[in-house]
Amino acid sequence: MNTVISAIALDYPPERLHVYVSDDGGSSLTLYGMKEAWAFARSWLPFCRTHGIKTRCPKAYFSSAEDDEGADLRGTEFFEERKKIKKEFELFRERVMRATENGGIGDKSISGDHPPIIEVIGAEEAEMPILVYVSREKRPSHPHHFKAGALNVLLRVSSMISNSPYILVLDCDMYCNDPASVRQAMCCHLDPKLSPSLAFVQFPQRFHNISSNDIYDSQMRSAFSTLWEGMDGLDGPVLSGTGFYMKRVALYGTSIQYDTSLTELRQTFGYSDEFIKSLSPKYLPNRSNGGDSLSVILKEAQLLASCQFENQTKWGEEVGVLYHSVSEDVVTGYTLHCKGWTSVFCVPSRPQFVGSSVTNLNDLLVQGTRWSSGLVDVGISKFCPFIYGPLKTSFLENICYSELSFFPFYFLPVWCFGTIPQLCLFHGIPLYPEVSNSFFGVFAFIFLSACSKHLLEVILAGGSIQTWSNEQRIWMIKSVTSHLYGSLDAIMKRIRMRKASFLPTNKVADSDHVKLYQMGKFDFRISTTVLASMVTLVVLNMVAFMAGLARAIVFGNWEKMLIQVLLSLYILIMSYPVIEGMILRKDKGRIPYSVTLLSIVFAMVFLTLGSVVLLY
Repeated sequence: MNTVISAIALDYPPERLHVYVSDDGGSSLTLYGMKEAWAFARSWLPFCRTHGIKTRCPKAYFSSAEDDEGADLRGTEFFEERKKIKKEFELFRERVMRATENGGIGDKSISGDHPPIIEVIGAEEAEMPILVYVSREKRPSHPHHFKAGALNVLLRVSSMISNSPYILVLDCDMYCNDPASVRQAMCCHLDPKLSPSLAFVQFPQRFHNISSNDIYDSQMRSAFSTLWEGMDGLDGPVLSGTGFYMKRVALYGTSIQYDTSLTELRQTFGYSDEFIKSLSPKYLPNRSNGGDSLSVILKEAQLLASCQFENQTKWGEEVGVLYHSVSEDVVTGYTLHCKGWTSVFCVPSRPQFVGSSVTNLNDLLVQGTRWSSGLVDVGISKFCPFIYGPLKTSFLENICYSELSFFPFYFLPVWCFGTIPQLCLFHGIPLYPEVSNSFFGVFAFIFLSACSKHLLEVILAGGSIQTWSNEQRIWMIKSVTSHLYGSLDAIMKRIRMRKASFLPTNKVADSDHVKLYQMGKFDFRISTTVLASMVTLVVLNMVAFMAGLARAIVFGNWEKMLIQVLLSLYILIMSYPVIEGMILRKDKGRIPYSVTLLSIVFAMVFLTLGSVVLLY
C-alpha cells in the first residue's frame, strides 16, 4: 500500500495519472487496503505538494529525516501539519494491519479459482488520480502465464478506463522515491530525436535494505552499473521487470496498420470491438454518465480480464508481454529491440524507485533459480539470440543478449573447475603446466587479468575489495546451485518433462534473517538438495587441498602441482562462510550436521568413483 500511495503521489497532472493494482489472489484484503490507502492519500498528496516533499512513500518519509532538512525554515505550521499527517498514517496502518490479523475481512483469496474483479476507486475526485483494483479471472484448468499474463490483462483493462499512451510498471515493493521520475521519463519519450523509435525508459533498481557488507550481492551491481550502462550505448538496456516507462503502442506489435481489416485485428487482439477502438491514438475513454457509463466500461473490462479472452489470439505470442519465458521482461525487451525499437537507461543521482532486496540465502537462490530458468528459456527457444537476432538488431546488442541468455550455463565450467582438478590433485596427477614452463605465465595471466577486470569494474562503480570478494563468492555459489537447477528446469520444460512454474520472491523480511544479514553471516536454512551440492564441493576441495599440500611437501613436486593447489586454496578462501557454517557457528543459521555428514559421504563417493575412472 505504501507503493500504491507513492504512485498516486507522482508529480503529474492527476487527470492524466491512473494507478492500477493487479491482485492475482483476488484478495478482499488487498482491495480493502487500497481503499484505505486512497483515503489516506487525500490528505497525503496536498501535504506533499504544499511542502515540496520528495520522498512520497509515507513509510520511507516518516522513517527518514532526509526531507526534513531545512524544516526549521518552514515554521510551526509545517510541524503541526506533519504531526497530524503522521497520526493519520499510523491510524491507516493500524486499520490495515488489524484487517490482516483478522484474516482479511472474511477473505477467501489465494484460491486460484475466481471470476474477474475490477473496481474503480475515486472516479468522482477531480484532484486525485483514480485507483483501479484488477483481479483477473483465474481457473485451475486454464494457463495464466504468471506475471506476463497479469501485465497483459492490465494493458487491456487500462485501455478501457484510461488508455494512457505511457505505462509505468512497478513491483509491489518498489516504491516511487522521487515524484519527478515520470517527468524525466517523458523528457526521453517526447524528445524528437529519440521518440519515434523509443519503446521504454528503464531506471535502475535500488534497495533500501542493503547492509554495509552486502554478503549476497543484493544490489546487483554487475547488471545495473556495468552491463545495462554498456548496452545504453548500443540500442538500449534490457527490460528489467520493474521501474520502467513503456510506450503502450510498442507492446501492440506491428499489427496496427491503417489498412488492417477488422477480421485481422480480431484474430490478433481478440473479439472486443471496444478494445479494438482503443488501438486508435485518438481514442479517449468516456467515463462520464453522459457517454458510456462506468458500469458499461467495467463490464467490457471484465471480459478483457477473463480466461477465455486470449484464446485464438496473438496475445503473448506477438502482442503484449510475451509468454515464452518466466523471464518475460527479457524476452519482451529483446523482441522489441529486434523490431527496431530502442530503450534508454536513465540514472539520476537520486534513486527514482527503491525496493526490498533479498536478505537471506534461500530467497536469493530461489530468485536466482527462477531467473536462470527464464534466461535459458530464451536461449533454447525460437528467440535464441544466435538465430533470431543477428539480422534484426546490431551485432553488439545481440552479443549482449546472447551472453545474458546463456549466462546460467556457467555452471558447467564452474562444476568442472571445482571437481576435476581436485580429483587429479588428490591422486597427484598434474593438469596444468609446471612453474618453469612458459605456458604457466599464460594461465597466471588469464586468471589475474579476469580478477583485475572484475575488480576494476567494482572500484569504478564505487565498490571495494570486499564488494569484489562478495560478488566472486555469490557468483560461485549461484553457479553450482541456482544456475544448475534453473538450467535443468528450463531444459525439462522444453522437452515437456515438467510444467512451467513461477515462485515469486518473498517480499516479507523475517527478523532472524535480517539480523544475520546485517551481521554479515550467511543464513544456511535452505533446501538440503541445494545446500548439499554446495557443501560437497567445499568438502572435496578441503580434502584435495590437504592431500595435494601433503604430497607437495613430502615429495617436493611443487612445480607440477602449484596451480591445482592454488586453485583449491582460492576456492576455500572464497568458501570461508560455508566452512564457518559447517565447523564454527552454533546459531540457527549454521549448516546442519546432517548436511555436513551427507556432503562428506558424497565427496568420498566422488573420490572413490574418480579413482576407479583414473585407474582404468
